[in-house]
Amino acid sequence: MAVPVDVLRRVPLLSGLQDEELAELGARFRERVYDAGAPVVSRGSSGAGFFIIAEGEAVVGAPGRPVARLGRNDFFGEIALIDGGRRSADITAETNLRCWGIAQREFRGYVKQHPEVAWTLLEVLVKRLRAAERAVGGADRARRRRWRSRG
Repeated sequence: MAVPVDVLRRVPLLSGLQDEELAELGARFRERVYDAGAPVVSRGSSGAGFFIIAEGEAVVGAPGRPVARLGRNDFFGEIALIDGGRRSADITAETNLRCWGIAQREFRGYVKQHPEVAWTLLEVLVKRLRAAERAVGGADRARRRRWRSRG
């Protein structure tokens, strides 16, 4: 079962791709099912996959202390999809959960077959990096202003 193009289009990392590229990528995803209460990913584990929720709900954070809730069409693991790094949070199925998942090796194979996609992905990542830098820079400037006003 392929991921619908309109669902993939909502993923910021993939938003710059053409419909044909998204359709071909969507066909590489595999369905994954988790029972309510089951861990989907664990903080600190290797992060070699990316997931989009098809049905159900999941919680981000420690059991009993959720930081966020995820539902239909929400996604997680997009950065690990590229670098294969460790997971930064626990994600647990709150209800029975059906997801579409793609492994890093599968995604990498797709990008190698479509090198033009790599540039689009780089542009999206750079936009996100610049936005994060602006947010941190603005917070740093505000802290410096508060510190100067105390003196």
